[in-house]
Amino acid sequence: MRQNNQSSFADFILEGLFDDSLTHVFLFSLTMVVYVFAVSGNSLTILLIFADSRLHTPMYFLLSQLSLMDLMYLTTTIPKMATNYLTGRKSISFVGCAIQHFLYLCVGSAECILLTLMSYDRYVAICHPLRYAVLMNRRVVLMMATMSWLGASTNALIHTLILMHFPFCGSRKIHHFYCEFPAVVKLVCGDITVYEMTIYISTILLLLIPILLVSTSYGFILHSVIQMRSAGSKRNAFATCSSHLMVVSLWFGACIFSYMRPRSQRTQLQDKVGSLFYSIVTPTMNPLIYTLRNKDVAKALKKVLGRDVISLRP
Repeated sequence: MRQNNQSSFADFILEGLFDDSLTHVFLFSLTMVVYVFAVSGNSLTILLIFADSRLHTPMYFLLSQLSLMDLMYLTTTIPKMATNYLTGRKSISFVGCAIQHFLYLCVGSAECILLTLMSYDRYVAICHPLRYAVLMNRRVVLMMATMSWLGASTNALIHTLILMHFPFCGSRKIHHFYCEFPAVVKLVCGDITVYEMTIYISTILLLLIPILLVSTSYGFILHSVIQMRSAGSKRNAFATCSSHLMVVSLWFGACIFSYMRPRSQRTQLQDKVGSLFYSIVTPTMNPLIYTLRNKDVAKALKKVLGRDVISLRP
């Protein structure tokens, strides 16, 4: 028993995502370019919202929280993958794996909660515009952010403590590029039937219920838009909601693909590709969607870059 306990705290081996072939070297380089672009885009979004007083509104505060979550997700998974690939080392310590598992699960859960709460913000803006300042006051918005982080961190801490408490045996090789739950749980050599049930319930709470709530919010929004007589008001309403709806579709679509499929239909390559999508592609797309489709953010970007001054020159 003592030897088993000691071995349970040994290092894990991350299989990684790329090998030394020329094609994979190109794919790795492309991934790193996208990573830098994603970090820059989300950092810039946070900077713009902080620097421009016109963006000090509930919607943009929640957007800054979304960008912060994306930044944390990026830095939790990609740097370790890149370091292992460049150095040729594939090991990750037991504590390092536990921390990585906690952080990615915390940020991912927080994003699910936040995107759901952001749909309520859009519902109030479209369906109750005259009461928006009351229903979405500073206290409510701060409570939304706190609920997202606190609920997600509690969920992640519980699942990480339970998972890392199980005995691990065998080669301790994780067939992934970071310590994601489906890959780590395969190394457990104890009975995890009850734990898998708790994971199933947690997945329902963090994926299916938020999707139901988001759908309900947009059902009310669609009903209100249909009743609008002005074509301009309808276009403004759709423009207000389209960015959030696109981000929701990307995030929840990737999560459902990764976590809701039956085991019999899952392969290691599919798990890696799915994880790569929502760990780097989605955080890259989010600032692009909000920046390119939002006039206020675009104006703030021009102001920071000094384009307003340039445009005034004769």
